[in-house]
Amino acid sequence: MDIRCDSSVAAGYKSGSQLARCITEHWCARELYCAACSSNEVRPTTRNTPSTDFICPACTAKYQVKSSAQAPKNRIVDAAYSAMIRAIRENVTPHLVVLHYSIGWTIQNALLIPAFFLAESTIERRKPLAPTARRAGWVGCNILLHEIPPGGKISLVANGQPISPAAVRHKFAAVVGLERFAPIRRGWLVDVLRVVERIGFAEFNLADVYEYADELSVLHPDNQNIRPKIRQQLQVLRNLGFLEFLGDGRYQLSKRARRV
Repeated sequence: MDIRCDSSVAAGYKSGSQLARCITEHWCARELYCAACSSNEVRPTTRNTPSTDFICPACTAKYQVKSSAQAPKNRIVDAAYSAMIRAIRENVTPHLVVLHYSIGWTIQNALLIPAFFLAESTIERRKPLAPTARRAGWVGCNILLHEIPPGGKISLVANGQPISPAAVRHKFAAVVGLERFAPIRRGWLVDVLRVVERIGFAEFNLADVYEYADELSVLHPDNQNIRPKIRQQLQVLRNLGFLEFLGDGRYQLSKRARRV
């Protein structure tokens, strides 16, 4: 993978944002590959395709690209809040590729967030635009990177060094089991997995997770049996390989659930 972008493709662009988008999308068209299958290319979608910039010609996996000259921290600005929530509920969100490029147009970091890690709890509703704005009342959203469990953040490029496609696909395959669950069920799994990460211990037990019961209750107000639901999600996460059961109600995160 060549981390250098070809800035000559954007000749004639005056807007800084349009320039950056043209250059980084050209890089993706040249260098990006599918993490969900063995295809070594993804193809640009037609102009104005909602939420999707690239599609795999082999497995039809969809990808959306967000790029910035600033290293992403906690939030990534996205489009309309209602559209994002609807996409999650209808299970049509694309995989997200987050690019951080330098002033000299080289890719410093590239992060892949599989679509099945984008739960409603990872989306933040922004304030409506002011009455004086051209789109007065419009409500956008942010993707909360810090609310996505470590296993859902897969490096493609780290500190200017490309990660091998084989390693990326291995990490994707290790977490793809989440994809088969319906969005509401998957949201529960992602939320419990995030709680387990926040506990911060090498090992934890049920009591540690129960301390977050009120928080989970707010996220899932329709469920009136939070503790049994937590136990159920821990069992599913264990079956999926995200957790290892140590006996006597004790668990630990498996390697696949840790930062990758």
